[in-house]
Amino acid sequence: MRSLMATPTGWRRDGNLPAELTSFVGRTRLLANLKRHLGESRLVTVTGIGGVGKSRTVLRLAHQVRGLYPDGVWFADLARLQDAGMVRHTIASALGIADQSSRAESETLSEWVGDRDMLLIIDTCEHLVEGCAELVHELLEAAPNLKVLATSRQSLHLPYEQVVPVPPLQVPDDDPMENLFTNESVQLFTARAVAVQPDFVLDEDNINAVAELCRRLDGIPLAIELAAVRLRALSVEQILGLLADRFSLLAGASRTALPRHQTLRAAIGWSHELCEPAERLLWARLSVFAGDFELDAARFVCSDERLPSEDITDLVTGLVEKSILLIRSNHAGVRYKLIDTLAEYGEEWLDKLGQSQVMRHKHLQYYLSLATRSEDAWSGPRQIYWFIRMRQEHDNVRLALEHALRTPGETLMALTLLSSLWFMWVCCGFVREGRLYLERALEANPGVSKERCKALWVLSYVRSAQGDSVGALEAAEACSTEAVRVGDSRAVILASKMQGTAALLQGDLQKASALLGVAIEFNTDNKELNPGLLPAIVELSLVLSAQGEVYEAESLLQDCLQVCRERGELWVGSYAQWAMSLTKLATGRPDEALHSAREGLRVKRHFHDTLGTLLALETTARICVARDQDRVAAVLLGALHQNWKTAGLPMLGAPFLTTDHDQCVKECQKSLGEKAYWAAFEEGGRLDLDEASALALGDLDAPEDPTG
Repeated sequence: MRSLMATPTGWRRDGNLPAELTSFVGRTRLLANLKRHLGESRLVTVTGIGGVGKSRTVLRLAHQVRGLYPDGVWFADLARLQDAGMVRHTIASALGIADQSSRAESETLSEWVGDRDMLLIIDTCEHLVEGCAELVHELLEAAPNLKVLATSRQSLHLPYEQVVPVPPLQVPDDDPMENLFTNESVQLFTARAVAVQPDFVLDEDNINAVAELCRRLDGIPLAIELAAVRLRALSVEQILGLLADRFSLLAGASRTALPRHQTLRAAIGWSHELCEPAERLLWARLSVFAGDFELDAARFVCSDERLPSEDITDLVTGLVEKSILLIRSNHAGVRYKLIDTLAEYGEEWLDKLGQSQVMRHKHLQYYLSLATRSEDAWSGPRQIYWFIRMRQEHDNVRLALEHALRTPGETLMALTLLSSLWFMWVCCGFVREGRLYLERALEANPGVSKERCKALWVLSYVRSAQGDSVGALEAAEACSTEAVRVGDSRAVILASKMQGTAALLQGDLQKASALLGVAIEFNTDNKELNPGLLPAIVELSLVLSAQGEVYEAESLLQDCLQVCRERGELWVGSYAQWAMSLTKLATGRPDEALHSAREGLRVKRHFHDTLGTLLALETTARICVARDQDRVAAVLLGALHQNWKTAGLPMLGAPFLTTDHDQCVKECQKSLGEKAYWAAFEEGGRLDLDEASALALGDLDAPEDPTG
């Protein structure tokens, strides 16, 4: 039986397809055409002007065909991505690939996709066409069962690409035989009109006005939806009259001279003019956000003497009512989003107002403040809240970093933001991204400073999490040297801790013991549990266990778990449970060891802790051998072999872990026999990380033995 426990985003076999937030109207022929092309071609690019409904159509298609792809339909949105160098990483992140490996991103991506029978949707490619085309070509060459569906205002220019333009909706009179009431554009207007005015009825009295309005708007879905919003204050006839006046001004009274992109701009511009002046200003300022945002962020970033903070809530509500902002509610709270085409319009106005740099600086300030708050709270009882929150804020954090790194005078803020988010990189599933940004920011800030010292020990931590012990040691030593120069005693202690971690990974137990001991000794006040004291205690326990001092290790871990329970700390606590399972296994208590390993695994399923999950599964396989559950052990070993490929260096390359793994394999093979072992191993290779965890937790039965 499958576990019902929630798992982190990206660990689902069936993909990460967003829900459809509004009803879908029309496009029957287009969807059938797209479905046919997707059956015949491995790359289909859906093109069309902004606002014509490319993304919405593709999302509808994806929900229709998702059952055809055993390994899921995966959705990557590039709309607000600015750095072409982050295309691969963004797509890898959308796929839920563990961001642990220090190998080239293209290798990890290609290997993860492998033989998977899946559909990858890359939404909004036009501003990054070259990078998208290069990556798509690599993936399609490496993965024979992969199909790619892209949306863009221009094609990717690949020779095997099937380009399908999305035209505007059919407007009345396109087909003389068509009933006006069943026309696509009219149906869309009616659906959105009812959402705005529940008592709206399409009838003989207003059908001609609605039909003419849809003709005026050229069947562009976004323009029709924006017009429908006006029904709160105007009749259909009044909307039509005002819109006709506007188009006459734009096109010199010649509607045929009005190109469709200008029709859309006219519709957006009209919505803009019907907003109150304060709403227009807020619309422009909100364009600095990437993805969605919380009301508190809008209050901080967008308010000043012209837009007082206390007015922002009502203004946001006004923009939601006018369909400028989308509102999204879930268990984590309410968030808002500007539709991409409307965000572009807002950006243009912000530039005209000369406020772009000011607003981007305030955006950076807000996310720097949020990072500091989240760092201070990370080791407390709201750890899961901050895990979820900072993953939600990922796009905005990235945007703030990009702004800081390319803006003279603000690169030091990038360093501070990056360093404050050490837990986001190491604990929230973004290790590789953290490394990329840290290395860029350190290069941009070569002068010795306390900010640079902190970034260096964070970089060491991140590299250790990738199994790059050499790089980790290099960064930690640089931190130690520079920290002495600037008199940063905390950085010296943390550098010692990170040097100890690197020594542990390299198998130098004596050096690791000395350095971790120093870090613990100077952190005894317990004020800062992470990332110094508690991880150092867990790592020292691993050193003691490897040296045969198992009971001393267990005593240390009991103290660590007690502190974790008192403070509400979960993440390091799950590692302490894993380390405890090692000590119990070493002292002949396999049942108790299994209990500890499972306790750790249960916590890890609340986080995107791929590395910790894999380490816990390694130990669970050894425990299964000790409990005479050799077939389950072999299945787990097969799952581990497959999942380590994209997670990074197996067992982080640490000798004390790799030796135990090799011993487990030998014992399992001897007990089962070669044929049965490899059959179970291959079964395990088909399990994803969530399924392997469910098996280890007893929530999923082991696959049947095909050998009988």
